[in-house]
Amino acid sequence: MAYQRLQVGRSLKVIPSDTVLIPDPATEALSGATDGTTANKLVLSTATFLNDGIQAGKAIVYNTTDNTCAYVTAIDSDTVLSLSVNIMATGENFVIYNAATSGCVLYNGTAQDLTVYMAADTGNSHAPTTEQQFAAVPAGSFMPTFITGVKTTGSPTNLVALW
Repeated sequence: MAYQRLQVGRSLKVIPSDTVLIPDPATEALSGATDGTTANKLVLSTATFLNDGIQAGKAIVYNTTDNTCAYVTAIDSDTVLSLSVNIMATGENFVIYNAATSGCVLYNGTAQDLTVYMAADTGNSHAPTTEQQFAAVPAGSFMPTFITGVKTTGSPTNLVALW
């Protein structure tokens, strides 16, 4: 009997957001823990952001301590990045990715309703556009469509992006 087989090479825990798309894990630029606090900033005294290839306007910061995310809006200095949302505090862990995904398959680990951004709708923009709601998505299922983001509607959990 034939069966469907999904083969992937990369995965990333999804942090749902109404404004920030899922990053492409192949573009990981830097990770660490902050050592300063300034509103809407990522502060790391040992960083060299000006030389690390961080791309303002495209780069995505994942705060892996409290599962929040934001875009890098400016590179203020070697040690300070401006963020679109105030997500960082002293001692919190982060990962910076230089680009959003062009589309991924989503694994859903919890039975829930999901509202996603479809890959074809975002084009070259990092701004989410058309959304699609999927009702009663079963736990342990794969969504057979390419998506670029997951909205916070319903507080979705246990999601993994796969490439």
